[in-house]
Amino acid sequence: MTENTNGTLTSLRPRVLSGMRPTGRLHLGNYMGALYNWVKLQHEYDCYFFIADLHALTTDYADPTSLRESIRDVALDFLSAGLDPEVCTVFIQSHVPQHAELFTLFSMFTPLPWLERVPTYKDQQEQLREKDLNTYGFLGYPLLQSADILLYQPDYVPVGQDQVAHVELTREVARRFNSLYCSQPTPAIEKAREDHSDKEILTAELSANSVITGILPEPKVLLTPSPKLPGLDGRKMSKSYGNTIMLSEPEADLRAKLKTMVTDPARIRRTDVGNPDICPVFDLHKVFSTEEKQQEVRQGCTTAGIGCIECKGWLADAIVREIAPIQERRRALEADPGQVDAILWDGSARARHRAIQTLQHVRQAIGLE
Repeated sequence: MTENTNGTLTSLRPRVLSGMRPTGRLHLGNYMGALYNWVKLQHEYDCYFFIADLHALTTDYADPTSLRESIRDVALDFLSAGLDPEVCTVFIQSHVPQHAELFTLFSMFTPLPWLERVPTYKDQQEQLREKDLNTYGFLGYPLLQSADILLYQPDYVPVGQDQVAHVELTREVARRFNSLYCSQPTPAIEKAREDHSDKEILTAELSANSVITGILPEPKVLLTPSPKLPGLDGRKMSKSYGNTIMLSEPEADLRAKLKTMVTDPARIRRTDVGNPDICPVFDLHKVFSTEEKQQEVRQGCTTAGIGCIECKGWLADAIVREIAPIQERRRALEADPGQVDAILWDGSARARHRAIQTLQHVRQAIGLE
């Protein structure tokens, strides 16, 4: 990364931005679904990765007692999994106040139907019925995500297929901002302004197609591999289902949990042949085991040459090999909390430097400066 004479940070690599809500220690689904990919991306892109503590408050505002500990746990998992603060920027969302300010400015011109149509808005309301989510913060969380993204003007946002709608909303917000505040006046716009008609001004500006230089880019989706990772009960691995294996799971607990994992329901007795293609345990083998071991499992399962207990033992061996180095790094970081504090402090300062530049341009375009 270099700095121009005017103080603007530049990078020769395309920029990437992503974040994760702090809900406590990460499980294997979080790791393989996002963090594993981030560790690779940091060597190819100018990456900003943040802990989205403001997003945690959109659903857990009534009881934030565990938030600080959860932020710490996620930071430890980020760093122990391989995010390198010398290569990428790791920071806490709320430590960069520009996130909240840009969110407020975006809320002035974003239509409510745009937020209500986001698929996960109604999905989460259905899943979290025990919580009162009839709040402005929860309705607006997709717009906060847009502010999170556009504040750093990234080229790409790495997401799974289920998050594409959020990036599309971000693109629409950027497009609307640029049309409203970066357009060259046309006769239709000038007439609407003379008539003091907000509706006509908005219609004229959005249809003018006269953006000179848009301040906010329309970031592209970077679809990252998101392997199927079932939990112990065969459903998607999720803390809300209580079916997780944690990234920091002690080996003994991990092996004990895997022994309870559901398998092919048709394989009742040891002598019954199984079908790996419908077995959740084999889905995990496809993620963590070598090709050779997968072939051995398939052969043994379909001929009843091995039992489910032996199959689960092989899986446990593969998972332990993957996460043992991560757990070792985590223990070292836990023993040196000052190092973690310094990394987050430095990362948040670097993020603020970038965010201030974007927000200054936004405020100038709107007329606040």
